[in-house]
Amino acid sequence: MQETASVDGRADAAPSVIRIRGLRTQFGPQVIHDGLDLDVQPGEVIGVVGGSGTGKSVLLRTIIGLQQPAAGEIRLLGQDIQGLSDTAKETLRTRTGVLFQDGALFSSLTVAENIQAPMREHTDLSQDTMDELAALKIAMVGLPPNSCGKYPSELSGGMRKRAGLARALSLDPEIVFLDEPTAGLDPIGAAAFDQLILSLQKSLGLTVFMVTHDLDSLAAICDRIAALIDKRIRIGTMADHMSDDDPWLTEYFHGPRARAAQAAKSRATELGLSKRPEGI
Repeated sequence: MQETASVDGRADAAPSVIRIRGLRTQFGPQVIHDGLDLDVQPGEVIGVVGGSGTGKSVLLRTIIGLQQPAAGEIRLLGQDIQGLSDTAKETLRTRTGVLFQDGALFSSLTVAENIQAPMREHTDLSQDTMDELAALKIAMVGLPPNSCGKYPSELSGGMRKRAGLARALSLDPEIVFLDEPTAGLDPIGAAAFDQLILSLQKSLGLTVFMVTHDLDSLAAICDRIAALIDKRIRIGTMADHMSDDDPWLTEYFHGPRARAAQAAKSRATELGLSKRPEGI
């Protein structure tokens, strides 16, 4: 298996929107990643998996600049993030959106105000324009119009996830980073959120970088899966990983939960319900 192969198997088929070489991250003496390489192609949905403590969220936070690596190069949308000025970093951040696991909404702001927060920080749009855009983003993620004036505490867990996604889309990003987007959702809600992500990715041409432990999400919407093993990444399709003899991959993709996910996927395909059978 090629560790940095692209969607079609050619490592340099297209300019990578995320390109990582020799990444090393650590906390004191504890090394999380060591010599990690990764390429993510434009328009790709990539899922990141790994055991507890392998640094899935650490990797995400390092790519978006919230954490400094000990060594290595990270190029995001063609730019070396470690060589940018603070102003250039802020400009680059406007081209990405992030949905953290708990939604990370400001509890004192309404849903509309949360969505408008990035607009206020990075644009000089009028209030009327921001109100119109917030309503549009709310509709895009499937929330009812009356969600605009509600506070996060008034929303269900699934609605908070959607509100957080609407805020991540506030500035029309090219890449969306998702940290455990279906965590805490019931199976029906998680499946609906998967399809929302896939629909938005197709309609907006997004690249999606998704940290997840949800096997159903991996099967439903991911083009490739990046598995964090031994401080590095092994990357491929689900079929690639399922034929790999690595002990962790074998346990992860052939264990009881994996068998249940694959059985459900097979039933959905037979019924014509599968939205993304390719690459699986």
